[in-house]
Amino acid sequence: MYMILPIVAYGDPVLRKVGEEITKDCPSLQELIANMFDTMRNALGVGLAAPQVGKAIRLFIIETKPFAERVDDNDEDDEFTDEERRQLEHFKKAFINAKIIAEEGNEWTFNEGCLSIPKIREDVMRKSKVRIQYYDEDFNFFDEIYEGLIARVIQHEYDHIEGKLFTDRISPLRRRLLQGKLNDISKGKVQIGYKMRFPNK
Repeated sequence: MYMILPIVAYGDPVLRKVGEEITKDCPSLQELIANMFDTMRNALGVGLAAPQVGKAIRLFIIETKPFAERVDDNDEDDEFTDEERRQLEHFKKAFINAKIIAEEGNEWTFNEGCLSIPKIREDVMRKSKVRIQYYDEDFNFFDEIYEGLIARVIQHEYDHIEGKLFTDRISPLRRRLLQGKLNDISKGKVQIGYKMRFPNK
């Protein structure tokens, strides 16, 4: 039986730690990955990194199906080709000990959010293509290139295992304007529909 884990809120020191690499005999790794997928789906997310559930290790998961479903629900805003939509529909992976080798292509803006920073979304610039090396949950090695929305989710989750948040990528002025809301989140002064752990509550 898998568990829904509490998601760590903004302000917790674990979100600022660079994750440590793990080995294939990491205790309860398969259970942790399954719990993270359940936790992410319960919170209606498309990605979740281990630091967000309190573990400073180099592990994150991604499942982009919700993006494909949102596109289907709102055809007039459909900016994806059929092939891109199929990729989003079926993309589900665990990334262990990931290392981004290159970020390339044109920078583009997308309105990002984060399960650790609920109710806040900001436009973030990222490169359109990423080359990443990683191990899957069975410790098979991959060296792959991704583009578009999948590349962006990878970059967002990779930031987490490097101790970074999407709010680090917005202007200092925007961060100052958001600081009150961010402080409220750390104190638990936010209405959310999933379990969270607040550092300053």
